[in-house]
Amino acid sequence: MPSSPHQQCGAVRDADGYLPLEEYGALGDGRAVALSGADGSIDWWCVPNMDSAPLFDRLLSAEEGGRFAIAPDAPFRVTRRYRDDSNVLETSFTTDQGRVVLTESLNSGTAGRLPWAELARRVACTEGAVTLAVELRFSRRWDTVNPYLQRAGHHDLFHVGEVLGLFLRTDNVRVETMDDTAIRATVSLRAGEQATIAIVAGEAEPLVVPPIEDIDRRIDLSDEEWRQWCTRLRCDGEWRDAMVRSALALKLLLYSPTGAIVAAPTSSLPEGIGGKKNWDYRYAWIRDAGYTIKAFLRIGAWGEAKAALTWLLKRLGDGEPRVCYTVGGRAVPPPQAVDLPGYRGSQPVVMGNIAGGQHQHGIYGDIFETAGRFVACGNILDPASAETLSHLADQCADRWRLKDAGIWELDTPQHYTMSKISCWQALQRAIELVDAGQMPATCRERWSRERDRIAAWIDEHCWSEARGAYLMYPDAPCLDASLALAVRFRFDGTERLARTLDAIERDLGRGGFHYRYGGVEREEGCFVACTFWMVEARALLGQHDAARAMFAHAMEVLDGRGVGTYAEMIDPDTHGFLGNTPQGLTHLAIIQAIATLRGDAL
Repeated sequence: MPSSPHQQCGAVRDADGYLPLEEYGALGDGRAVALSGADGSIDWWCVPNMDSAPLFDRLLSAEEGGRFAIAPDAPFRVTRRYRDDSNVLETSFTTDQGRVVLTESLNSGTAGRLPWAELARRVACTEGAVTLAVELRFSRRWDTVNPYLQRAGHHDLFHVGEVLGLFLRTDNVRVETMDDTAIRATVSLRAGEQATIAIVAGEAEPLVVPPIEDIDRRIDLSDEEWRQWCTRLRCDGEWRDAMVRSALALKLLLYSPTGAIVAAPTSSLPEGIGGKKNWDYRYAWIRDAGYTIKAFLRIGAWGEAKAALTWLLKRLGDGEPRVCYTVGGRAVPPPQAVDLPGYRGSQPVVMGNIAGGQHQHGIYGDIFETAGRFVACGNILDPASAETLSHLADQCADRWRLKDAGIWELDTPQHYTMSKISCWQALQRAIELVDAGQMPATCRERWSRERDRIAAWIDEHCWSEARGAYLMYPDAPCLDASLALAVRFRFDGTERLARTLDAIERDLGRGGFHYRYGGVEREEGCFVACTFWMVEARALLGQHDAARAMFAHAMEVLDGRGVGTYAEMIDPDTHGFLGNTPQGLTHLAIIQAIATLRGDAL
């Protein structure tokens, strides 16, 4: 049975045609993610993969962008919710004449992910009578393709570049107009009646034409598959529903063909409306993968953790480690501006990411922390992976004195404090893996010496007694909220870390949330994960009352603004979501905060 309504809204677009980001829910099938708006419009879907070009892109081009919209043709009120323990989404539209429920899913099959993309949408009338308008319009992919439609036997076939797809529906859906621009249809339902409308698509491959009845049944089958997955998680206890919902969000971000985990399935959603911080997050970061693997391990999602760790180690064994990769394991292309208006006029709109060409010391700590947690859960590293890790530990020991781009991927290389702590963390975990018999002991003594040198360097150069905190980098004028993670990493200097948390709260806290580092409040919102890192850090330091109060406030705000999938940032004044969504760092930080507050094993 579905859960109680999670959101009520008027589904009102602004004057330029954009919905607030918090009014989107996410659907996924292990290859891609679609964003469905509270007004019944699917405004983002990359086909067939998360980093493919979008089939629907209204999210970045309200007037001309591709969309798949189903909504009453009269004014309506909206209630939304995910089904319990599921990524199947329900939207209830109530008009003066009646009520319909839209149930939608990116479908899977009995044996797992389907070998084609299947977006299914069922509308069922529960009261009175309602007529719904349907519009299907395809992205022109920033004017690089011209979509076209044709009849193929009894089917309506569309071509968008290399993507071939079918518009399928039950007989009671009446097509009004169809041309190369759009398909428009209507469906009139009375209480007890329903209709199903679906898209089946693939890229440069033969296309299956499943019966619409089978597609409709797979909505409920997919729901059952999600619920079965949730039964295998270790999430019971306080805040169980919030933990499960975040686990489901993370599951959406795992690209099942390879085990890669994307940071978010969207591109160019602004960190500040009208600003220039608009990035493409549809790639797999070593950092985000490592943090997500640890969250999966903590809730007992062993298959996902193992798949993601295998992907990560294979990438590292291919040569010089990169900050991020495509979902297929290739180098991320440099950012390229594309000709779209951007969400609420925020420019530039980009595909690709500058981080693909950066170096971040944080990857060393992320890799070794992940391997360490994997082993601590009773698992075993293979000899090839152990050899790869040994080479990385040597590399870390050689390079830690260099400047890097830091966790926030900044343009100016610095001796970022968090980067040095990540190097300390990497060598400490390498030593622990040696002591656990999981890595060769050849260089243990050298790693131990360099670990101690890093700690001494940080204490000498990065601590400010005047500020009562570790600075973002030596002599920096600002603080860095990511230093809250150092508590979980078990970095030496508990007293100094406690004082740093207090300083972060004073300098970077705003309305119960936290900015990433000093000075960014003029151009972006608060970074949601930072708040939950602060919650976890205070709990680990024994400040349980403060941690619980901070957590309760943050979750109350988030729960009031969406259906349970959260963005990268939040405006601390309006509580509007900002940045790409759903954001993996946000959801994994929620899981870790809950587990720590409950006293669950690390």
